[in-house]
Amino acid sequence: MEQVLGGLRAAGEETRLRLLALCARGELTVTDMVAILGLSQPRVSRHLKVMCDSGLLERVREGSWVFYRLAGRGAGATVAQAITALLPDDDAMLARDRDRHAEILRARAEAAQSYFRANAAQWDDLRRLHVDEARVEQALLDLLPLASVRDLLDVGTGTGRMLGLYAPYIREGLGIDMSREMLSVARANLQAADAAHCQARLGDLYHLPCDDGSRDAVTVHQVLHYLERPAEAVRECARVLRPGGRLAIVDFAPHDLEDLRERHQHRRLGFSHDDVAGWCADAGLTVEQILDLPGGALTVTLWLARRPEGASTPTDTTTDTTEDSPGKEHAA
Repeated sequence: MEQVLGGLRAAGEETRLRLLALCARGELTVTDMVAILGLSQPRVSRHLKVMCDSGLLERVREGSWVFYRLAGRGAGATVAQAITALLPDDDAMLARDRDRHAEILRARAEAAQSYFRANAAQWDDLRRLHVDEARVEQALLDLLPLASVRDLLDVGTGTGRMLGLYAPYIREGLGIDMSREMLSVARANLQAADAAHCQARLGDLYHLPCDDGSRDAVTVHQVLHYLERPAEAVRECARVLRPGGRLAIVDFAPHDLEDLRERHQHRRLGFSHDDVAGWCADAGLTVEQILDLPGGALTVTLWLARRPEGASTPTDTTTDTTEDSPGKEHAA
């Protein structure tokens, strides 16, 4: 009872309600919230601390950045969800906050798209700077049971390398990306590989152009660290898997190379085993294998998750993200 009352008291102020509403839309930094609300950093930080102490919000440190989000469990999470559900959609102040949030996401997306336009032709070379791709590709081929894969979806296909890798083993391949420059490279690579059964299309990873339960396998190769909402992307990938289908995620383990945010538009500095396993579990998938591949300053991790036989498709709860899909959020 005391925790519920504490949560209600912590939320009982206009600015804190605005902050709760913003955090309900996704993870944000203090800098983001200062820009949206037009308030001082100390004032915003003070309100955030009160709500974290009461259990309404969670504080997640990643390198020199700190992200805030609605609590995921406990009485505080229940109170936070109940309060944000009661906030009116037509409130003028909340609407202005949403508009400013969208502007920040658009600016971030434009910066990321500019980066990918400048580097589309050299994307495979940039990948090799971070990790030995030959090791990663062989590990993927070893992990994902090729005999069970007929229809493959590659999310954030980039240069189409994953489609080219699996082309000899599959009946049909589809690569989705939001960068037209990347798609032109992917199509040229697929044509050179004589992979006519594989296609590359423009699309949004939060709203994949695939029916529920229509794919045997989905690959997400070095995509999640560009995203604002990686958990939603995992859920959308799970939606298109058939019962027994598998999701293969490749990304970096947690690291402290802060310059990747500026030089390569990385939004997140890697993910822990528990991060990805939790997102998969929430999407109705079971992680079967995890493999770490160290390589210099960065470690690449592979997660293989499976939709159980007879499992139902998760209800799509994502929001419209057409305008705020940055970077390899281009990558969808």
